[in-house]
Amino acid sequence: MYTILDIETTGGKFNEEGITEIAIHKFDGHEVIDSFISLVNPEKDIQPFVVKLTGINNKMLRTAPKFHEVAKRIVEITQDTVIVAHNAQFDYRILRTEFRRLGYNFERKTLCTVELSQKLLPEAESYSLGKLVRSLGIAVSDRHRANGDALATIKLFKLLLSKDLDKSILKTVVKAETLGELSPRQLDIIEVLPSEMGLYYMHNKDGDIIYIGKSSNIKKKVNQHFTKSGDRARKLQKETKKVSFEKTGNELFALLKEHEELFRNRPKYNQKPKSKLFSHGLYHTVSEQGYITFYTAAVNAKGSAGLITTFNSNHGAKNLLYDITSEFLLCDKLNGLSDAKKNCSKYNDGKCNGACIENETVLDYNKRAQEAIEKHSIANKNCVIVEKGREAGEYAAFLIKNGQFNGMGFYDLNHQINNIHILESIITPMKSDRNNKHIIENYLRKKKVFKIIELNNSH
Repeated sequence: MYTILDIETTGGKFNEEGITEIAIHKFDGHEVIDSFISLVNPEKDIQPFVVKLTGINNKMLRTAPKFHEVAKRIVEITQDTVIVAHNAQFDYRILRTEFRRLGYNFERKTLCTVELSQKLLPEAESYSLGKLVRSLGIAVSDRHRANGDALATIKLFKLLLSKDLDKSILKTVVKAETLGELSPRQLDIIEVLPSEMGLYYMHNKDGDIIYIGKSSNIKKKVNQHFTKSGDRARKLQKETKKVSFEKTGNELFALLKEHEELFRNRPKYNQKPKSKLFSHGLYHTVSEQGYITFYTAAVNAKGSAGLITTFNSNHGAKNLLYDITSEFLLCDKLNGLSDAKKNCSKYNDGKCNGACIENETVLDYNKRAQEAIEKHSIANKNCVIVEKGREAGEYAAFLIKNGQFNGMGFYDLNHQINNIHILESIITPMKSDRNNKHIIENYLRKKKVFKIIELNNSH
């Protein structure tokens, strides 16, 4: 559990500053579940440059509560949480100083979004909150006011959690939460899990991830883990002290994220990830007469020359071969689906234009064959696949450049996807390999995505 915090102060000498405004949002990693926002009477004058920066003046604070009047609420809302702030060292020092004046020792774990951004957004030109969120296309209002900055920090932190494929944030927080505590009952663990699409992470007492799973219903799937029998299942049940989760909103995001994170984290109770998720492929070549022809083969045996798309079995590859032959009025004989000596049987039915007996020009035939290739392969494509996000108004973007999968992320404003530089900064970069290509093409074959945006040369 986190509390996202931002504080405005009077300015002045080190350790003599007073709080003028505070905003705290209790955040479970997915949504805000409690908030406290208040002006605070610092009982001292605000420095003129601070008045100019924040718009908060001495007159506004005369009737505001003093720190000792809001201290109890601050203690309660931050209890058992990790404080997250942009430049956390500053905000945490100010809070501790105020509590020390009251004779109270305020101690919490902290995370700094400046440090996290430096690690997870290494290409950023600036790590100041205003410039950083602007470069990411994150909307922010009321800059230099506690709540405006706190809300911007929440959006930034959500992005950082999504980009943290090694799960270093999660591991650190879980370790801090479970240290020296009794493990919660499995029923309590399941109670807080959502019945939604996403990934879940099972942790041991040290916070290490011992199992990663994907499900369209996280709560139901974890419940199944806890009720399974068998040696391996019982060991996992015994070692699991906490389950964290990440909503993805759609299956494609979950599939790609699961594949990447299994390789990065290698949890002890997951099966060793496959180096190759596919076995067979649909290929194309050119006949002696110049017609594009299609066939299926095992990928290992054939390699990648002429490979269009991949499958888990030859049966799946054959099914697509039948489908495209029918859909694009291609020839059964040319595609090896007919052993006819002369024309194929479909020619008599008007479902083949006669390429089998060279009655159709190579140009006309190959135009349709090329359309079939382009429909089922992301090779050479420049586009953004858009799917629904984790909540209403949010979308997931998958960036394909020059036929390579570049990465994925979430956005909620159109200009974030219309500006390629912003889009590239909000996505989590991911390696482009044949497995990711297989996952994406397989998904596009089976599912109707929200939309696909073609990227023009100006992007």
